[in-house]
Amino acid sequence: MLFPSLPTQPMDYFEKLYYGQGYRRIAGVDEAGRGPLAGPVVAAAVILPKNGIGQELFDSKQIPSKRREELYKIILSKSVAVGIGTVSHEEIDQLNILQATLKAMVLAVQNLSLSPDFILIDGHQFIQLPLPQRPIRKGDRICNSIAAASIVAKVTRDRMMLECHQKYPQYNFARHKGYGTKEHRRAIERFGVCELHRKTFKGVKEYL
Repeated sequence: MLFPSLPTQPMDYFEKLYYGQGYRRIAGVDEAGRGPLAGPVVAAAVILPKNGIGQELFDSKQIPSKRREELYKIILSKSVAVGIGTVSHEEIDQLNILQATLKAMVLAVQNLSLSPDFILIDGHQFIQLPLPQRPIRKGDRICNSIAAASIVAKVTRDRMMLECHQKYPQYNFARHKGYGTKEHRRAIERFGVCELHRKTFKGVKEYL
């Protein structure tokens, strides 16, 4: 499979860099669901084996859903450890989306069965844990462990939104996963706001 904008450096560059500095349990961390108008934000932390999992990884948003599901299963079965952190739509409204995302990332790391000794984080923000860490902009496109976390976070959240669809089929969360598509915005106009919507977000708060 060919991916757009492939990095010029190997995807395991950052892992090898910090293995070379003596770290042994390097966790990649990423999130899914910052932008939607409804549902939680979900983060994942993944510690890959030192030699990887024998699969080409990349930003989950650039991978077809069927292949993403396949990679999700492989990552779960072959990783050293995987942790998930979830922050609800209510907490997003209370904290704001940035702080909620950072909290989800902390929870994901804390939920790993094996504590990491270094963290690679997608984006440019550090998280509040007393561990060595490095934020990497567009990390899901240039770093294996962050790409793995991206895939786990997105598949986990997508499955949660499928459950939301069962409760509120009129919004068709199964299709757009809570993002502000034209279809979703029209549904909000027609049916109003449900309990899963983020009440502080533009596109929702106008209909309260």
